[in-house]
Amino acid sequence: MCGITAIITFNDKVDAKNIELMNNQLKHRGPDDEGYLIINNANGYLALGGKDTKFVNSDLSYIPTDKISKYDEEKILLAFGHRRLSIVDLSVCAHQPLSVDNDDYWIIYNGEVYNHLEIRQELETLGYKFNSHSDTEVILRAYSHWQEKCLDKFNGMFAFLILGKKRKQVFIARDRFGVKPLYYYQNETGIYFASEIKAFTVLPQWQANLNHQRAYDFLVNGLLDHTEETLFVNVKQLRGGEYALIDLLNLSDLQKNGLLKHRWYYLEEKKYKNEYQTACKDFKNMFIDAVKLRLRSDVTVGSCLSGGLDSSAIVTVINQIHKEGNNKSLQSTFSAYSSHKEFDEREYINEVAKENEINDYYCEPSLENLFAVNDKITWYQDEPFGSTSIYAQWSVFELVKEKNIKVMLDGQGADELLAGYQGLYFQVYLNELFHQGKFIKFIKEAIKLKEIYAFKLKALILKSIFSLIPRILQNLIGKVLGKKQYKLDWINKNKLDYFTKNIMVSNSINEHNVQDLSYKQLIYSHLPMLLHWEDRDSMVHSVESRVPFVDYRLVELAYSMPSSYKINKGISKRILRDSLDGILPDKIKNRISKLGFVTPEEIWLKNNKDLFRQKLLEALDASGGIFNKTQVILIFEEIVNGSRKFDFWIWRLISFGTWMRVFKVYV
Repeated sequence: MCGITAIITFNDKVDAKNIELMNNQLKHRGPDDEGYLIINNANGYLALGGKDTKFVNSDLSYIPTDKISKYDEEKILLAFGHRRLSIVDLSVCAHQPLSVDNDDYWIIYNGEVYNHLEIRQELETLGYKFNSHSDTEVILRAYSHWQEKCLDKFNGMFAFLILGKKRKQVFIARDRFGVKPLYYYQNETGIYFASEIKAFTVLPQWQANLNHQRAYDFLVNGLLDHTEETLFVNVKQLRGGEYALIDLLNLSDLQKNGLLKHRWYYLEEKKYKNEYQTACKDFKNMFIDAVKLRLRSDVTVGSCLSGGLDSSAIVTVINQIHKEGNNKSLQSTFSAYSSHKEFDEREYINEVAKENEINDYYCEPSLENLFAVNDKITWYQDEPFGSTSIYAQWSVFELVKEKNIKVMLDGQGADELLAGYQGLYFQVYLNELFHQGKFIKFIKEAIKLKEIYAFKLKALILKSIFSLIPRILQNLIGKVLGKKQYKLDWINKNKLDYFTKNIMVSNSINEHNVQDLSYKQLIYSHLPMLLHWEDRDSMVHSVESRVPFVDYRLVELAYSMPSSYKINKGISKRILRDSLDGILPDKIKNRISKLGFVTPEEIWLKNNKDLFRQKLLEALDASGGIFNKTQVILIFEEIVNGSRKFDFWIWRLISFGTWMRVFKVYV
């Protein structure tokens, strides 16, 4: 929906122009409007505008009448900045920063609260009056009434800061799973907040320094967003499900100890006790409602369609909702395809299009364009990215913008929620059955995996036996077995300071519970990273992406269900397939292959090895000496000639070097 920035100062040395400079870095997130609130000793509270502000005569005190440029040199105590992408209530009444209660509360907010109509109705029965039809005002009035307990009422994606003038506090919160981002950077002058890290790069004291441990995590394990830390030293994020409260009368604690965060949401372990057929009905009803809520908008809504199960489920359910509501408008879908058949999903996309009333649009991400836009993608992503699939997603949202669609629905979260990563979850499910002593079921599932996917029975059984071994012995065995494949002689330890983790254990070979692995992926390892990429790829094109599978009600429901409701007879995402029987085309429902918005990265690499070698060498040169060039090129050659298995590791190094150059990162 938007981009937000904020400054809380520790002294009187920060100019007001800094909030405008930060905000300008986020124009792509909100090209429709611009607004500021600054507080200083000279003028008190000032609601101001900028170049993109719509200055109008209004009785609303938060509508600006003056430009921030007139106050550039003034020292500030606090400042809020906002860039608006207008989605709900397109009028000036939804301008931000927005205030209520005689300017006692002020908010800057990025996201959507989909159930704002229901919360508004509840607040109106309590006597509250509204100036706008925006969800922004609903959030602010909900906070003024319930304080931090208001978070429990919100169903949506959000990151916001609320200033309470009387209380002299700033309340900061992020949605349950971190769909919308919020970063902060602290130095001796103050603490700075922004939707994207690039907003900090314009600050006078900024210097991009490498976080060595997080660099190791990305380069070796392909992980980002799994902790509060980023690849930049001193830049952290409020994680999903967290809030913070800043006491403006006692900033010394903040200055000394940093931001104190609290967890407001926990994904609790509950047991679903109903039979499978009832579970299918419950899941179907909840999923349809999650999609329906995310269709609430005052602008056109479209859908991403990869041809896979998740995006097809969303598109077909939207089609049903339109039919039931007698909505005659055609749904617009956006897809990527490839001229390489093994990476092309048009046969599945066409199946969805054939059985549903949609306008389908296509793009083909090309290798030539990848390197032409790689610097740009890297800048807007803020951090390096793990494979060229991010570029495919970028290309899709680029097409969305061309067709003037402002809101899209996408399928992120389904794999983590419904055990969709087949190779990984199948093994963990077998481990779970083995641990539970369900050996007949174990054998039946293993045989099905062999029949359907050509898994090797011996390997499946050995891995399940291995999962019984105590973790300390797993570490030892993993170190021995993984020594050759994961030897880290391509890293210069004199330049990169890190502690190692056993890759075989961290890759979940020892996991023996599907629910535990799902929790890890939802909260730490996978979903936060995927949501990061989704947010940047969409927002750079001024498009809001909504993810129905991350509706917290659906997450809690599916998370509580037995593993057998998700995997059965060698088929993944069982509950999704069966609950949408009659809605999903059979070809999609019964599909067992899995791609997503991918590129033919391996083919590109092996058919254009000179180009990739050149890009890899450029990345190594830009990386401050943290790589042993000889070893990296040796591994590259082994992957290209097929003596080593293809790995996205090559792209990680290229992306990492590009990021270091684009952001001028110091080792």
